[in-house]
Amino acid sequence: MSKPAAQRKPEPQLADYPHRVRDVIRYGDLDPQGHVNNAVFATHLESGRVAMFRNEDLGIGVDNATFVLVRQEIDFLRELRWPGEIVIGTALAGLGRTSFTVAQAIFRDGVCAAAGRATMVMLDMTTRRPRPLAPAEIARLEQWRYRGA
Repeated sequence: MSKPAAQRKPEPQLADYPHRVRDVIRYGDLDPQGHVNNAVFATHLESGRVAMFRNEDLGIGVDNATFVLVRQEIDFLRELRWPGEIVIGTALAGLGRTSFTVAQAIFRDGVCAAAGRATMVMLDMTTRRPRPLAPAEIARLEQWRYRGA
């Protein structure tokens, strides 16, 4: 049974996500039902996060630290089928002491196919322990703040 319209969450819009990357749907992404396998959605979302973190001009890379995924949730809204191109939107949704949460969504032809959240922890490369986010790192993250409701 579906929820009444007043109780449903608003559907994500691409404009809500300041960081965007494009990707293609590959034939090998398909499952026996002919649509993109649910595990591949996680891979596309990872591509969006990595592009934000690793791109030197846009990213939030930190010396002697890395960001590790500690939690992920995905809401599957529509099927994706081959062939096609998608856009992955990523945005900062929340900040913690050593972690932050990103909101993400996958769009095809401007329509949202999946939306989710991922919690990332900053890990010190030497100690392999969580490390607090410094003010400079927080400032770089803030430019990617989620723009939706």
